[in-house]
Amino acid sequence: MQNEIETRLEQKAASDSKLHNVYLLIHSDKLDMHWSMAAGRTDEALAHPKQPYHTASVGKAFTSVILAILVEKGLARFDDPIADYLPEDLLKNLHIYKGKEYTYDIKIEHLLSNTSGLPDYYEDKPKRGKGFMTEILEDPSRFWKPEETIHWSKQHLKPRFPPGRDVHYTDTGYNLLGLIIEKITSKPYHKVLHDYIFDPLNMKHSYLSQYSEPALRSEHPVAHLYIDDLKINVDDYRSFSSFYSGGQTVSTLEDQLLFMKALVNHEIIQKETLDTMMQWNKMWIGMEYGYGLMRMRFLPFTQKYIGWGHLGASGATMLYFPNRDLYIIGSFNQTAYRSKAQDFIFFNVLRKMEKLAQS
Repeated sequence: MQNEIETRLEQKAASDSKLHNVYLLIHSDKLDMHWSMAAGRTDEALAHPKQPYHTASVGKAFTSVILAILVEKGLARFDDPIADYLPEDLLKNLHIYKGKEYTYDIKIEHLLSNTSGLPDYYEDKPKRGKGFMTEILEDPSRFWKPEETIHWSKQHLKPRFPPGRDVHYTDTGYNLLGLIIEKITSKPYHKVLHDYIFDPLNMKHSYLSQYSEPALRSEHPVAHLYIDDLKINVDDYRSFSSFYSGGQTVSTLEDQLLFMKALVNHEIIQKETLDTMMQWNKMWIGMEYGYGLMRMRFLPFTQKYIGWGHLGASGATMLYFPNRDLYIIGSFNQTAYRSKAQDFIFFNVLRKMEKLAQS
């Protein structure tokens, strides 16, 4: 069955002109499997399962777990107001909705769960002027500080609702979380990322692009990311610094498996803390959001196809399926493949794994 899935992956990469490199890891201790595969290429190099790639918003799970660790250490509480940690210049006019000031009602848990009502500088479109993605693609040499993304959001976008009233996915909120982490620890976010996540879990090939380096440089080049037809070298695109604590990590399949297994087995945060992070709010049909974690329901009314973890805009996936003790990690490295990546996982992986488990 591994050969069947790998062949399908290769066919997918070969038949779609937008698809250039694809990575997939299927792991289950219960089923005694560890299938690591890749298809396509990065320039002259064939894609390799050990190749690092940009994980996009999968990095939000790292940010949320860091906050959880800080909560367990007694250095913060999930219900702390964000105003306790952020400077006044960032707080000023941060959340004004229908003429009312809600900035000082926002709590850390609102940012983690995307229930703050803050806009998303990455996806939301301003009524006038260029969207943020257009700006960073037009000026790839500009280095964006996280504070600058917050000010851009305040200048160009409007909040969606009062804190706690609804769910709106927002990278603005996650960059604020990175700044809160820096305030609590008195360290740069990238340093905390290595100290709290990458180093303890032996994630040697993971780092925050534009900010840090991996403990061990891979023998394989970082895979190119594609935004439709535009090829991006994430380490050279300085403007990608803007994604920061919302999803700028470069990692590998195996490193992400180390993280997910540590999370599932309560080796990095306690079960009670993880349970708190799994307070799910509906985002849209088939997807719910907790504290920096997503829960996917690939089919309604059945437990077999429910997985949790996180997804990224590039077709990146880092999910655990408790019913089968199954981990699925990978990326299609193409922003046009957000939904197509999940279709591939359901039809070509999950259904086949279910047949294998029943045989």
